[in-house]
Amino acid sequence: MDGFSFCVLDKNTGFFDVVKTLEIAAGTITPQIQLDFLKTSFTADESLSQKFDSIAVSHSNNLSTLVPKPFFNKENLNDYLQYNLKVLENDYITYDEFTTAEMVNVYIPFVHINNFLFDKFGSFEYKHSASILVELLLATYKNDDKNHFFVHVDNEQFQIVVLKNKKLEFFNSFNFKTKEDFIYYVLFTSEQLQLNPEEFVLTFLGGVEKESELYDIVFKYVRNIEFLNLENDAIQHLDISKHSNIIVLNQH
Repeated sequence: MDGFSFCVLDKNTGFFDVVKTLEIAAGTITPQIQLDFLKTSFTADESLSQKFDSIAVSHSNNLSTLVPKPFFNKENLNDYLQYNLKVLENDYITYDEFTTAEMVNVYIPFVHINNFLFDKFGSFEYKHSASILVELLLATYKNDDKNHFFVHVDNEQFQIVVLKNKKLEFFNSFNFKTKEDFIYYVLFTSEQLQLNPEEFVLTFLGGVEKESELYDIVFKYVRNIEFLNLENDAIQHLDISKHSNIIVLNQH
C-alpha cells in the first residue's frame, strides 16, 4: 500500500537496466491514493514509460494464508482467509500453486492495481510476494538439512520464514512501527519454535542493512546474524545489495 518496487530486465543482454523503490509520503494511505501514486509514477519515470515485452507483478500485503494441497479446494477460497482477516463480500480471492512444495497460497490481490496495469499493458502474470519468497528459499536450500530462520524486511512489514529439514516449518507476516515491535515478533517466533537465539542463525534479506537500527537491536539478542548472498550476475553492475529487492528480481 505504501509504494512499489520495480526492475527492468533487458532480455537481450541478460542484465537489469534499473532496480528502484518508490515510496508514498507518510500519512493515511487509501487504495485511491495508492492508485494515483502508481499512475503518476508511470507517467513521470522514464523507465516505466517504455514498451515491455512482458510484465510480471507481485502483490505485497498480509492478506494471504498458506494451505497444504491435500486440504485445498478452489471452491472454498473464502474459508481459508476468514479466520485470519476480515473478508468482504466483494473481495476478489485468488491463489498461487507452489512448484517446490505441496502448498497453495490463497490471497487477496490489489485488484484496482491489476485493473490499471491491464488497461495500460494488456494481460500479465501476477503472484503474491510471499509465494515468490517462500518458493525461492525452498529452492535455494533444497539440499540443505540445517535449520534456517529468515527475516525479509519490506518497509513497515516483514516476513519470517523458517525451514527445517528442507521443508517449510513456519511462515508469517508482521506489521511493525518501531524496532521494539520488530524484535518482539522475532524473539516470540523463535520461542514458539523452540529455537535458541544463542544457537540458530538469523538470515536477513530485503530492505535491511548492517547499519540499520533493526540490525542493531537484533544483534543484541541473536548471536548469529548473516545476510542472504544470492549470486546474481544480472545485477553485478548495479550499486545494490545482493540480499535486497529479492522479490522483484526473482519474479520474472
